[in-house]
Amino acid sequence: MLKAVILDDEVRGSNLLTRKLEVFGDDLQIEAIFNDPFKALSKIVELNPDVLFLDVEMPGLNGFQFLEKLGSFNFQVIFTTAYDTFTLEALRLGAVDYLVKPIDEDELHTAIFRLKKRVADYTKHIPLTDQNSAPNRLALSTAEGVYFVNKASIMRVEAMSNYSTFYLQDRKKIIVSKTLKEYESVLQGGSFLRINRSVIVNLDHVVKYRKGDGGTLEMNDGAEIEVSASRKDLLMEKLF
Repeated sequence: MLKAVILDDEVRGSNLLTRKLEVFGDDLQIEAIFNDPFKALSKIVELNPDVLFLDVEMPGLNGFQFLEKLGSFNFQVIFTTAYDTFTLEALRLGAVDYLVKPIDEDELHTAIFRLKKRVADYTKHIPLTDQNSAPNRLALSTAEGVYFVNKASIMRVEAMSNYSTFYLQDRKKIIVSKTLKEYESVLQGGSFLRINRSVIVNLDHVVKYRKGDGGTLEMNDGAEIEVSASRKDLLMEKLF
């Protein structure tokens, strides 16, 4: 049974979607409905849903800003919106789907089918001990829109003044207007480690360690990154 949360600033909109989702009662249970994005921010992590039905246009905090403020999350997203724009079409690559209001029942069926498949595929490929761990995705807001990035695909994050550059497994780069320090707390633990003042690396993408004062890491994209002497001991604990 998939757990769902609805966030829509209009009561009428959330009620209509709730009624349309009743037909999926054997597969999906609505855990909570929010009409205020700020209230949802403080509750959604605790609810730990499988999917969030997220309205785009909301006063004070739109859907994309909501995900950006949340920072990291481990649920799937289905956008609901009255606007069909190019930006939303691009974001569809990160979300399960987006549904244009008034929501068509056939399109809703397709979205739920995609949702079930994605959740099943994800669950199948992670160990049971990891399934309730920290959120596995980040919302990275750029001038182009919001990218939804799996943490496992991040090779490293490099500081660039007040910006951070994410280097991804597919060799894509995403530049975000937040400092590295802001992401250090989000990425702390697991396979991520800040190895010098300017770089956080995903140790799962390290292919070689070269000895030295602090040493050097070679990443699987060929990049070589110096390790500060003060971080060497912690790195050794993590690597070995």
